[in-house]
Amino acid sequence: MLTLLIAAVVTGTIVGGLGRLVLPGRQNIGWPATILAGVVAALVGGGIAYLFHFDDKILLVLLVEVALAAICVSVIAKAQAGKGGA
Repeated sequence: MLTLLIAAVVTGTIVGGLGRLVLPGRQNIGWPATILAGVVAALVGGGIAYLFHFDDKILLVLLVEVALAAICVSVIAKAQAGKGGA
């Protein structure tokens, strides 16, 4: 169980960081939010890959996870910008 948690955090950190890199401009969110977005994207992306039977194609799974992380990071950044601007 601990190994799974550590693996999820490490994978989430990498996927979340890549998700931030593919977005243009600067996102004013902290590293915990980036890791959280990456963990969520990795879990959902892995689930999608399993559901559609392409979980053996590692590069395709990574691309799906990074795309989902970019969406998550964008949503979090917009939510935080809306909170600060209101």
